[in-house]
Amino acid sequence: MASPTPNHLDSLPDWARELSEKYYSGVTSMFVLHGNVRDLVPWKRSTGIEFMSIGRFLREALFGTRDLVLAYDRGGGLTFANPDMKADFERALAGYDSFHGTNFSNGLPRNPDGVLSLLDNYMRLRIADRKKIALVVDFAETITPAADSSSMPAEDRNALVIFKRWAQNPTFLQADVTFVLVAENLTELNLGLVQNPGVASIQIPPPDEAGRLDYIRAAKPLPAGTEVTPEALANLTAGLKRVQLQALLSDACENQRPLTMKFLVKRKKELIEAESGGMLEFVQSRFDLSMVAGHAPAKQKLYDAARAIRAGKTEVVPMGYVICGPVGTGKTFLTTCFAGEIGIPAVTLKNFRSMWQGQTEGNLERILNLLKAMSPIAVIVDEADAQLGNRSASGDSGVSNRVFAQIAQFMGNTELRGRVIWFLLTCRPDLLPVDLKRQGRAEEHIALFYPHTDEERLAMLRAMQKKSGVAIASPEAEQEFLKSAAGLSGADVEAILVRARMKSALENSTALTSADLIAALGDFIPPSYPTEIELQTLVAVLECTSKSLLPDRYRDLDRGEAIRRANQLLDLTRG
Repeated sequence: MASPTPNHLDSLPDWARELSEKYYSGVTSMFVLHGNVRDLVPWKRSTGIEFMSIGRFLREALFGTRDLVLAYDRGGGLTFANPDMKADFERALAGYDSFHGTNFSNGLPRNPDGVLSLLDNYMRLRIADRKKIALVVDFAETITPAADSSSMPAEDRNALVIFKRWAQNPTFLQADVTFVLVAENLTELNLGLVQNPGVASIQIPPPDEAGRLDYIRAAKPLPAGTEVTPEALANLTAGLKRVQLQALLSDACENQRPLTMKFLVKRKKELIEAESGGMLEFVQSRFDLSMVAGHAPAKQKLYDAARAIRAGKTEVVPMGYVICGPVGTGKTFLTTCFAGEIGIPAVTLKNFRSMWQGQTEGNLERILNLLKAMSPIAVIVDEADAQLGNRSASGDSGVSNRVFAQIAQFMGNTELRGRVIWFLLTCRPDLLPVDLKRQGRAEEHIALFYPHTDEERLAMLRAMQKKSGVAIASPEAEQEFLKSAAGLSGADVEAILVRARMKSALENSTALTSADLIAALGDFIPPSYPTEIELQTLVAVLECTSKSLLPDRYRDLDRGEAIRRANQLLDLTRG
């Protein structure tokens, strides 16, 4: 087998070079391509960069010198690189029919294992003629799906056996034969095949900034009035595939629609949310940290992180944060304000779990690949103790364990420090697995508490007025508020303002009177969960990783006594 020339390798993307190098090492003939497999692939030619589908790229760029290039998928059937190859196969099939008494010349079997068996015979026949062969199997997850072999249909088991036999067959290894299986998510393929020693898995990454810029420059000129340069556009479209860029640029050029910042932000949000299948939701915060009332030490830590990110000093930024504290202390608001402060995209991780076997892991793989491509980015996980699972979960065939392992591995990747920042929000940090909140993953644990001084309560009232767009007409109303504000959370204050605003809104007034606020305060009965609130407060104190974040009354608290009291409260809540 002749090795490819250096010039040819230089014209290929990194993943294609990796495939070529592994193939010509002589130990692997079967490859699984996964990741960004439904995108356009760049091929650097003497005339410039050409962008094409992965099927065409494999057929022309990678296997252009092969004698036979075949492609198969369950829906489209068997196809060939050119008519001569198809004619050769039909001649061989006629001979097979004549020898075995079959009638496959008039129609191939509908079941994949039947087609693969015919291909096995055909390839062995042509190997004897010293032909160079490549077989591409697209949507491979539909032929050998992730499942226990005992529960797989007979045709899927047969196909799995054929693939495994091909992967380690000495005849195929010694001949010039390459098998390429294409699947979007590696977790959707049968684990026995993926882990086979004769199979090499290669991930195709989304385009980086340089790759997006190459595509933008090769496309039509941007319409007149466009607010961004090609370089700025490549930077702003982090996370988008080339096919999505193609749709964006084609729409702009055909309709002569200038690319404005507002339009780009809106379209990117739509494309990313669609790409994630609705499992990521963009956070578009109108606020920054100046809007957060109280929590001064916590805000200072986040201010410092924001400054480091803006200065490009990502090596000093924590991998992630645990934001904890009793209900209503503003954990979600603080985090969205941080997203507005740093000026990088922020997304909320939605429910990615599915009732179908293998789908949950596939969903998560897609999300994590997308997050990596979109970096720098902040990821907000609300109710993280329930959302992320743990290592000891049972009763779901190991799905929660595998999900937990995927997330923990991704969170612990130090190459992503300052690029993917996790915010795990919970009022019960004691329920978060230690594996996720240890140093090297969610490193900073920030505890938030209810305001306990008049100054903090007034600051909270004023911040809530800004957030809700409510103005209080009378300064005396603030003093009336302080008389009833002890023990109220930020969520309680917001609820009171909304109630008070109803009367003024019905009277078409934009300001609240003192009477409106006093009436709402007098009528409001805050929900009372004293045991749960005390428990959530104590576990936040115990979880906090910085003394400066704790109020004075908790700073010198005896931790042994706090643990004992928390255990008592835990027993009460269970009872």
